Amino acid sequence: MKKIVLVASVLAMTAGSAFAADMPVKAVKAPPPAAFDPWDVAFGSAIMNDYIFRGVTQSNHKPSVAAYFEPRYNINKDVQLYVGLSGESISFPNRAAAEIDIYGGIRPTVGMFAFDFGLWGYLYPGGTCFNAFAFPGSGIPGSEAGCVANADAITGGLPINGNFAKRSMSFYEGYAKVNVTLNDQFQVGANEYYSPNLMNLGAWGDYASITGKWTAPSTTFGSSGVGMYISGEFGRQWIGTSDRFFGTQIVGQIYQNGIPEPSYNTWNIGVGFTYKVFTLDLRYSDTNLSKGACNAFTSDFTATQFSPANVSLINPGGFGSNWCGATGIVKLSADLTAVTNLK
Repeated sequence: MKKIVLVASVLAMTAGSAFAADMPVKAVKAPPPAAFDPWDVAFGSAIMNDYIFRGVTQSNHKPSVAAYFEPRYNINKDVQLYVGLSGESISFPNRAAAEIDIYGGIRPTVGMFAFDFGLWGYLYPGGTCFNAFAFPGSGIPGSEAGCVANADAITGGLPINGNFAKRSMSFYEGYAKVNVTLNDQFQVGANEYYSPNLMNLGAWGDYASITGKWTAPSTTFGSSGVGMYISGEFGRQWIGTSDRFFGTQIVGQIYQNGIPEPSYNTWNIGVGFTYKVFTLDLRYSDTNLSKGACNAFTSDFTATQFSPANVSLINPGGFGSNWCGATGIVKLSADLTAVTNLK
């Protein structure tokens, strides 16, 4: 009797397996691929206590506001084309109304390397020409053509210190950047910018820098959604010889055709806190420019600190500027993209 039961059990199991093998397998459809929308738009704004550009204040150490708008087109997940428009409030020697930036380029990504190649134009509309020759010991005969060529009246030197500035300080740069993501926390980068006529000084400019950033683990502040990072940059700004407009007529007119603009180092380091689309960045910035060299480079309209130590062939007036010194920056910004934030 036990043998019969055993045989019956084996037959049942075998039959069940055979029936299962003969049954048609129902096809499971894969989910449709997510739709790829190549277009996106990034935009944002910021407010800061000081607008610093490569270690030099652009707002006379006063608060500044900024905004940008950047349409993007993703050719694929690794290549992005973009154009942008931004604006910042400034306080320039030529009394320009604002800074308007127009830029565009391409951002290819290869593994951990994120590249960025493009062209950036800096426009400063609404400026006034302040001519060199009106101030004793600065400028040379004929340099006022820098004003007349732009159909400006010759207004003399800037008030107080006699510094001088062109009506237009607009210029453009080509740039190449790379950011390397080493892991979830560490990034390093390198930047290169070149202009054939930096700040319309008549001098070429080349800026190169290295950057580093550490991002705190997402669990640092628990589930609050607050993030944190520490970042820094060290850069070198090389500048050539200016045009005749900025020449000096002292010591036998040695620099009558333009002055050798002072090249300099700049650095900054700071900590930032992020929450959703907001970033609060606290930063220290400085350069190795002396007060006299800073005045010669910037034509600071607030420079009143005369000192024999500031007198040089490129700064015969002896005034010193604090536009290039140590500065603390507090910046609150909001950055959004249409695909991520406006869905």
